Amino acid sequence: MISSKKLFSSIHKDISQLNLNLQKMIGAKHPILYAAAKHLFSKGGKRIRPSIILLIAKITEPNNYILPEHKRLAEITEIIHTASLIHDDVIDDCDTRRGINTVHNIFNTKVAVLAGDYLFAQSSWYLANLNNLEVVKTISKVIIDFAEGEIRQGLTNFDTTISMDDYIEKSFYKTATLIACSCKATTILSNCNINTQNDFYIYGKHLGLAFQIVDDILDITSNTKLLGKPAGSDLKNGNITAPLIFALEESPELYKLINQEFQNTNDINKTIKIIKETRGIQKAKDLAEEHIQLAINIIKNKFKCNNTQTLMLINEYILSRFS
Repeated sequence: MISSKKLFSSIHKDISQLNLNLQKMIGAKHPILYAAAKHLFSKGGKRIRPSIILLIAKITEPNNYILPEHKRLAEITEIIHTASLIHDDVIDDCDTRRGINTVHNIFNTKVAVLAGDYLFAQSSWYLANLNNLEVVKTISKVIIDFAEGEIRQGLTNFDTTISMDDYIEKSFYKTATLIACSCKATTILSNCNINTQNDFYIYGKHLGLAFQIVDDILDITSNTKLLGKPAGSDLKNGNITAPLIFALEESPELYKLINQEFQNTNDINKTIKIIKETRGIQKAKDLAEEHIQLAINIIKNKFKCNNTQTLMLINEYILSRFS
């Protein structure tokens, strides 16, 4: 598996500074909100989203220069992402995230919801201060899409009639929209033409979809220690994901377990075992690879430079997470 540290070596200093800036940016007057928000940032993550922004900035700016506005956009994107995680954990009643207790588990649900709201508000304030209306419009849509995605998911829990198109659309709202829109916003800050803006939007869209599909595979194939959150949590919450949709085509027995909403203690483990006995996981991997290839095809010939090669490696890194 590719090391994320090695992968982002060209922007290592920028990511280190981003981590320091995030600590300062989330400072709140209320100590509980500050502690709740700081909790996830201090643990950190792989910073995939801001790394993509910084690399695209290098690709689209003369002399590989990253503007201060690009750096701030990378920070805003990570704040929005973290806010969505805090709210997701409340909705999914998830006890751990990145291997540590979730905000609502440490404090309570009310504090977690307020902490997520606070981060969304903070991101909006910093976004407005970029003084670029097109970027504001582009990134603001992400928060709308997040809400749309959560509502759609909530309305289709344990719904075995969900189609693959429905799943892809929901995955766009929940994950791919942030990557797609932040990629486009980066090119807007670089004063790129509309064609380049659209190219990177589509690149981000397919990368984000692949990322979500891989996450959904890992929910079934991985374990709590590696995931940093409980394995099988998607199944438990009734989220019908790609591996399950494909598995349903081969194993009608799964319909009964889902319709009963996994009421028996061992139903989740039984469902995972059945999915693993089908070609559901392999077909989901193939689907993720399709979206990765679509992302690669967008940029490989149009934007040739070392930083483009690093973007290609990100694609490989996303797929390597389940190898």
